[in-house]
Amino acid sequence: MENRNLLQYIFITLKGMAMGAADVVPGVSGGTIAFISGIYEELITSINNIKPSLITDWKNEGFKVFWQKLNGNFLVALFLGIFISLFSLATLVSWLLENEPILLWSFFFGLVAASIIFVGKEITKWNLATVIILFFGAGLAYFITTLPASENTASLPYLFMSGALAVCAMILPGISGAFILVLLGSYKTILDAVHERDIKIVITVALGAIFGLLSFAKLLKWMFSNYKNLTLALLTGFILGSLNKIWPWKLILETKTIGDKVITLKEQNVSPFGFEGDPQLMYAIIAAIIGFSLIFILEKLASKK
Repeated sequence: MENRNLLQYIFITLKGMAMGAADVVPGVSGGTIAFISGIYEELITSINNIKPSLITDWKNEGFKVFWQKLNGNFLVALFLGIFISLFSLATLVSWLLENEPILLWSFFFGLVAASIIFVGKEITKWNLATVIILFFGAGLAYFITTLPASENTASLPYLFMSGALAVCAMILPGISGAFILVLLGSYKTILDAVHERDIKIVITVALGAIFGLLSFAKLLKWMFSNYKNLTLALLTGFILGSLNKIWPWKLILETKTIGDKVITLKEQNVSPFGFEGDPQLMYAIIAAIIGFSLIFILEKLASKK
């Protein structure tokens, strides 16, 4: 893995913070941010390096070899950013979701729309198969965003599976982990368990997440190694299909209060002109343009490095 200086690690932590902030919003995926910021494949490869044989390497060859094989500095810098974000930026993002939802969704809509172009550009060879896979990915992600949320479910095997599926969604561009938990009906149980420090549930979900991460990363790594263009087409499709979820103007049809959070169960996209209340159209367009431009500014910065 690469040798980096302190400044580059600070940048990786900042990318982690952006991933964490995106994961807080039900509908935006941290995987999309990892892809845009150019660390996606390294993240998948590093997760893949986590295997029992590393312990043997540590015993036989010492900590330094173990840490290098793990790509430890990269993972620590990235996850530090994600955790900083979950505990600090999460509050800001939640506040914006409550008070300025149209502007926040518009910003993310611009960001995600630009990332479709960004990820799509990586596809080096277009043919019928890539186009079919792209439309399949878009259809699947769109279908997932239209599913109704489940009622609450609290059995431990189900929560283990929820943790595994949510974490797979988090590392897939376009599909949001928080949203998958809402769909599976595990969001409230997990939220309550964290608040009430229910160690049994928290550990079950965490083990599910670790299992999902390690097994799913293997599959993704294999897909990138063997079918890179088709994999990129599928991911582009996922991001395209997820736009339905983050359209800024919505008519809320049904909600449910979970603790101190209000979860939307059913909503319908409407045009800004048919929106009840102030559509904030001018500001929304500006926010979307900022989100859209940000991707290409990041790309310019990344290529300069």
